[in-house]
Amino acid sequence: MVVAYVRTVKTASGARAVQIVHSQHRGSRDIEHIGSAHADVDLELLKAVARQRLAAGQGELDLCLPGSPANQGAALPITSSRMGHLLDALSRGYEVLGFGPATGRDEVFRALVLARIIEPTSKLDSLRVLAEAGLDPPSYRPSAQPQHHRHPHVLCGSRQHAGTRTQLRSE
Repeated sequence: MVVAYVRTVKTASGARAVQIVHSQHRGSRDIEHIGSAHADVDLELLKAVARQRLAAGQGELDLCLPGSPANQGAALPITSSRMGHLLDALSRGYEVLGFGPATGRDEVFRALVLARIIEPTSKLDSLRVLAEAGLDPPSYRPSAQPQHHRHPHVLCGSRQHAGTRTQLRSE
Protein backbone atom coordinates (compact mmCIF):
# COMPACT_ATOMS: atom_id res chain seq x y z
CA MET A 1 0.00 0.00 0.00
CA VAL A 2 1.33 3.42 -0.97
CA VAL A 3 0.45 6.48 1.09
CA ALA A 4 1.10 9.92 -0.38
CA TYR A 5 1.24 13.17 1.57
CA VAL A 6 2.55 16.72 1.24
CA ARG A 7 5.36 17.92 3.50
CA THR A 8 7.50 21.00 3.87
CA VAL A 9 11.17 20.97 4.85
CA LYS A 10 13.76 23.69 5.40
CA THR A 11 16.53 23.86 2.83
CA ALA A 12 20.17 24.81 3.42
CA SER A 13 19.49 28.27 1.98
CA GLY A 14 16.72 28.89 4.51
CA ALA A 15 13.90 28.43 2.02
CA ARG A 16 11.08 25.97 2.61
CA ALA A 17 10.72 23.15 0.11
CA VAL A 18 7.39 21.50 -0.68
CA GLN A 19 7.52 17.79 -1.44
CA ILE A 20 5.12 14.96 -2.12
CA VAL A 21 6.20 11.83 -0.27
CA HIS A 22 5.04 8.45 -1.55
CA SER A 23 5.61 6.16 1.43
CA GLN A 24 5.39 2.41 1.03
CA HIS A 25 5.27 -0.60 3.30
CA ARG A 26 8.56 -1.35 5.08
CA GLY A 27 9.68 2.28 5.09
CA SER A 28 10.74 2.78 1.48
CA ARG A 29 9.60 6.03 -0.04
CA ASP A 30 9.86 8.22 -3.10
CA ILE A 31 10.04 11.99 -2.79
CA GLU A 32 8.80 14.32 -5.52
CA HIS A 33 10.12 17.88 -5.18
CA ILE A 34 7.49 20.50 -6.07
CA GLY A 35 9.50 23.67 -5.42
CA SER A 36 11.06 25.98 -2.84
CA ALA A 37 9.77 29.26 -1.44
CA HIS A 38 11.08 32.06 0.75
CA ALA A 39 7.74 33.91 1.16
CA ASP A 40 4.61 32.56 2.86
CA VAL A 41 2.48 33.38 -0.20
CA ASP A 42 4.75 31.34 -2.47
CA LEU A 43 4.78 28.49 0.04
CA GLU A 44 0.97 28.33 0.06
CA LEU A 45 0.94 28.35 -3.74
CA LEU A 46 3.36 25.41 -3.85
CA LYS A 47 1.25 23.51 -1.30
CA ALA A 48 -1.84 24.06 -3.47
CA VAL A 49 0.03 22.73 -6.52
CA ALA A 50 1.09 19.65 -4.52
CA ARG A 51 -2.49 19.00 -3.37
CA GLN A 52 -3.68 19.29 -6.99
CA ARG A 53 -1.09 16.74 -8.09
CA LEU A 54 -2.22 14.35 -5.37
CA ALA A 55 -5.86 14.73 -6.44
CA ALA A 56 -5.13 14.38 -10.18
CA GLY A 57 -7.20 11.68 -11.84
CA GLN A 58 -9.65 11.40 -8.96
CA GLY A 59 -12.96 12.49 -10.43
CA GLU A 60 -15.97 13.52 -8.40
CA LEU A 61 -19.00 11.27 -8.05
CA ASP A 62 -22.03 13.08 -9.44
CA LEU A 63 -25.08 11.83 -7.56
CA CYS A 64 -27.52 14.16 -9.39
CA LEU A 65 -29.79 14.39 -6.37
CA PRO A 66 -32.88 16.54 -7.04
CA GLY A 67 -32.75 19.77 -5.03
CA SER A 68 -29.25 19.03 -3.73
CA PRO A 69 -26.79 21.90 -3.17
CA ALA A 70 -24.20 19.68 -4.90
CA ASN A 71 -26.02 20.26 -8.21
CA GLN A 72 -24.97 23.92 -8.06
CA GLY A 73 -21.38 23.06 -7.15
CA ALA A 74 -21.80 23.62 -3.39
CA ALA A 75 -20.39 21.19 -0.85
CA LEU A 76 -22.74 18.75 0.82
CA PRO A 77 -23.01 19.10 4.61
CA ILE A 78 -21.60 16.30 6.73
CA THR A 79 -24.34 15.26 9.12
CA SER A 80 -22.57 12.42 10.91
CA SER A 81 -19.11 10.96 11.09
CA ARG A 82 -19.55 8.04 13.50
CA MET A 83 -17.88 4.91 12.19
CA GLY A 84 -20.33 2.54 13.86
CA HIS A 85 -19.74 -0.59 11.80
CA LEU A 86 -15.96 -0.30 12.01
CA LEU A 87 -16.05 0.30 15.77
CA ASP A 88 -18.44 -2.62 16.29
CA ALA A 89 -16.17 -4.96 14.33
CA LEU A 90 -13.01 -3.81 16.12
CA SER A 91 -14.72 -4.11 19.51
CA ARG A 92 -15.83 -7.64 18.69
CA GLY A 93 -12.30 -8.61 17.66
CA TYR A 94 -10.92 -7.09 20.88
CA GLU A 95 -13.29 -9.27 22.92
CA VAL A 96 -12.76 -12.45 20.86
CA LEU A 97 -9.00 -12.15 21.38
CA GLY A 98 -9.61 -11.96 25.11
CA PHE A 99 -8.27 -8.47 25.74
CA GLY A 100 -11.42 -7.43 27.64
CA PRO A 101 -11.09 -10.00 30.44
CA ALA A 102 -7.28 -9.84 30.35
CA THR A 103 -7.30 -6.10 31.14
CA GLY A 104 -10.13 -6.19 33.66
CA ARG A 105 -12.47 -4.48 31.17
CA ASP A 106 -10.28 -1.37 31.20
CA GLU A 107 -12.25 1.02 28.94
CA VAL A 108 -9.41 3.54 28.56
CA PHE A 109 -7.03 0.83 27.33
CA ARG A 110 -9.75 -0.53 25.00
CA ALA A 111 -10.38 2.94 23.53
CA LEU A 112 -6.64 3.49 23.03
CA VAL A 113 -6.26 0.16 21.22
CA LEU A 114 -9.25 0.84 18.95
CA ALA A 115 -8.08 4.38 18.16
CA ARG A 116 -4.58 3.21 17.29
CA ILE A 117 -5.94 0.48 15.00
CA ILE A 118 -8.07 3.05 13.18
CA GLU A 119 -5.13 5.42 12.83
CA PRO A 120 -1.66 4.62 14.18
CA THR A 121 -0.85 7.75 16.14
CA SER A 122 0.35 9.00 19.51
CA LYS A 123 -1.57 8.36 22.71
CA LEU A 124 -2.47 12.03 22.93
CA ASP A 125 -3.66 12.20 19.32
CA SER A 126 -5.80 9.11 19.85
CA LEU A 127 -8.29 11.44 21.58
CA ARG A 128 -8.78 13.19 18.23
CA VAL A 129 -9.21 9.87 16.43
CA LEU A 130 -11.88 8.77 18.93
CA ALA A 131 -13.70 12.10 18.58
CA GLU A 132 -13.64 11.79 14.77
CA ALA A 133 -15.03 8.27 15.13
CA GLY A 134 -17.94 9.69 17.13
CA LEU A 135 -16.90 8.38 20.55
CA ASP A 136 -16.43 10.23 23.81
CA PRO A 137 -13.03 9.11 25.10
CA PRO A 138 -13.14 7.56 28.59
CA SER A 139 -10.69 8.74 31.24
CA TYR A 140 -9.10 7.55 34.47
CA ARG A 141 -9.46 9.30 37.77
CA PRO A 142 -6.01 10.75 38.58
CA SER A 143 -5.53 8.31 41.47
CA ALA A 144 -6.74 5.24 39.59
CA GLN A 145 -4.16 3.06 37.88
CA PRO A 146 -5.28 0.61 35.20
CA GLN A 147 -4.98 -3.09 35.91
CA HIS A 148 -2.63 -3.75 32.99
CA HIS A 149 -0.13 -1.30 34.54
CA ARG A 150 -0.27 -3.07 37.91
CA HIS A 151 -0.11 -6.53 36.38
CA PRO A 152 1.54 -6.40 32.94
CA HIS A 153 1.60 -10.20 32.77
CA VAL A 154 -2.22 -10.19 32.60
CA LEU A 155 -1.97 -9.43 28.88
CA CYS A 156 -0.45 -12.87 28.37
CA GLY A 157 -3.89 -14.29 29.16
CA SER A 158 -5.17 -12.96 25.85
CA ARG A 159 -2.63 -15.12 24.00
CA GLN A 160 -3.79 -18.20 25.84
CA HIS A 161 -7.40 -17.35 25.05
CA ALA A 162 -6.61 -16.76 21.39
CA GLY A 163 -4.62 -20.00 21.23
CA THR A 164 -7.67 -22.02 22.26
CA ARG A 165 -9.66 -20.67 19.32
CA THR A 166 -7.08 -21.35 16.61
CA GLN A 167 -5.28 -24.49 15.66
CA LEU A 168 -1.55 -24.03 15.39
CA ARG A 169 0.67 -26.36 13.41
CA SER A 170 4.08 -27.21 14.75
CA GLU A 171 6.71 -27.89 12.14
